[in-house]
Amino acid sequence: MKFKTGKSQIFKTIQKVQNAISTKSTLPILSNILLEADKDRLRITATDLDVGISSTTPINSELTGAITLPAKKFFDIIRELPDSDNVAITTKKNNMVTIESGKIVFKLMGLPKDEFPQIPAFKNKEVITIPQDFLKDTTSMTVFAVSHDETRYVLNGVLLVIKKKNIRVVATDGRRLAVVEKELPSETLIEKTVIIPTKTIQELNRLLEEGDVKISFDENQVLFDLGDTFIISRLIEGEFPNYEQVIPKEVEDKVIVDRDTLLAAAKRASILTNQDSLAIKVDVGRGRMSISKNTPYMGEVKEDLSVNYRGKELSIGFNPNYLIEVLKNINTKEVGLELMDSDRPGVIRLGNEYVYVVLPMQIT
Repeated sequence: MKFKTGKSQIFKTIQKVQNAISTKSTLPILSNILLEADKDRLRITATDLDVGISSTTPINSELTGAITLPAKKFFDIIRELPDSDNVAITTKKNNMVTIESGKIVFKLMGLPKDEFPQIPAFKNKEVITIPQDFLKDTTSMTVFAVSHDETRYVLNGVLLVIKKKNIRVVATDGRRLAVVEKELPSETLIEKTVIIPTKTIQELNRLLEEGDVKISFDENQVLFDLGDTFIISRLIEGEFPNYEQVIPKEVEDKVIVDRDTLLAAAKRASILTNQDSLAIKVDVGRGRMSISKNTPYMGEVKEDLSVNYRGKELSIGFNPNYLIEVLKNINTKEVGLELMDSDRPGVIRLGNEYVYVVLPMQIT
């Protein structure tokens, strides 16, 4: 293998795949990345056996071939090279690789391609094609609500349901629930219900930009093809809980409030929370709303907000982070906060496309 490329080109490609590199595995090869050079493109691949990311970049190739290199050392070397359009990478005998740029010469020991896990091929699979920004908007509105409790493994991902004209994405950690359902830009014959791991969705959102993404499914895997980059992931096996039964019916009397104002107030109130006193207090009454927090031995804050509300007076406690995260990820000027009672969930809806349910907390 022998090729030349630009520093910025190969560096950006490594950045795309680096989060799939395993840091805890007992298999040394998983801390390596695979470099495969053909006539005019270099493909770089990383995997931790659960998620694999592969991306390509243009090169001037003299000899095709493949090798695996220690990912962190290779990344650090490329990062510290001076900006240049002439970085030469050559495989020598005994898997030794030289990396040259101007008067700089690095030598790095690699391992043969044969030891690297083979990335599955998705051949003759049904494909769904949707715009990248459409998918990113959909997943961003839900993924923050997944559970990080490893004992509830089935909740460590988002539920993806595809039925002909519609796509639905659901996430919950048992204390909050986010559901988004949209009509697909074009109808598909595929009907699929799968649970995709959180890490996969996070990496996908990081890489989604412009153009289309093609989605394919295997028995226990999913492929997201972005063109020059693709992500392959294992699916989470198990049955997702019946989330529909916990969504309250819509109420007429909603607290209509400016999204940015509510977000800023929740952030300010959260400053005075701690592990022993997490809840902030939300008080509402006709035409008024206040957010407050009183933490013993620390301090207190209270903020009045202008709202449109004609319902009954009530006080309710929420984990501020559960409000902050949803408000950061929805794109609307105003939100309608549905509050039924101090011991019943709060709800935010955006038409028929989005619903967010959050359980209240006891106010101490």
